[in-house]
Formats: sequence, C-alpha cells, structure tokens
Amino acid sequence: MTERIAFQLQIAPAMVDEYVARHTPVWPEMLAEIAASGRRNYSLFLGEGGRLFGYYETDDDEAARTYLAASPVAARWEAAMAEFFVGLVGRADQAATPLVEVFNLHDQLTASGA
Repeated sequence: MTERIAFQLQIAPAMVDEYVARHTPVWPEMLAEIAASGRRNYSLFLGEGGRLFGYYETDDDEAARTYLAASPVAARWEAAMAEFFVGLVGRADQAATPLVEVFNLHDQLTASGA
C-alpha cells in the first residue's frame, strides 16, 4: 500500500535564495538515491518566511529512511544542506516529523463509491 508522507521544516529566511539555488538542480547522484530508496512523487514547496513543506509517496517509509541513512551520497547531501534548517536536530531526511493526513480526495471518493 502506498504511504503518503508530508513534512514541514523551517529554512532560515536569510538563506532561502541559496536553498532554492542548491535545488536547481539537485545533484544527479542524490536524485538517483532518492529514487532507489523507494520515494517517488517527491516535491518541496516553499512558503513565506522560509516555511518548507515536503511530500512524497513510498511503499515502505521505514525502508526508505533506512536506505537513505546508510547512503554516503545522502549523508554528503544532508551535511551540505544542514546549514539551512532552523531548529532541526539531525539530518533532515531522518529527523523531519511527518504531518498527519486529515483529508485525501481520492480515498474519500473511493470510500463513498462516487
């Protein structure tokens, strides 16, 4: 079953432009590791004041986290990105707290038979 994972992080407001620049584009080897971990349909959205919202889908989030935790490429990426986050202890790919999903259109339409 597909898990939908959403999370929120805070980027230091003064570093937002540099954060965006480092994602334009992300290292090809990091993109490959994200895909190899089983994460897909992965997006990041930037809000006012450096509020960052992320979303991805996976069949096994624990396995994806474990894969990335052991990846030397992900370790280098996360070390390079650590300076951007406010109030985060540990690597963003391991320490971001998932948000609770309260509504999904597809699930409710399916349940209602519509």
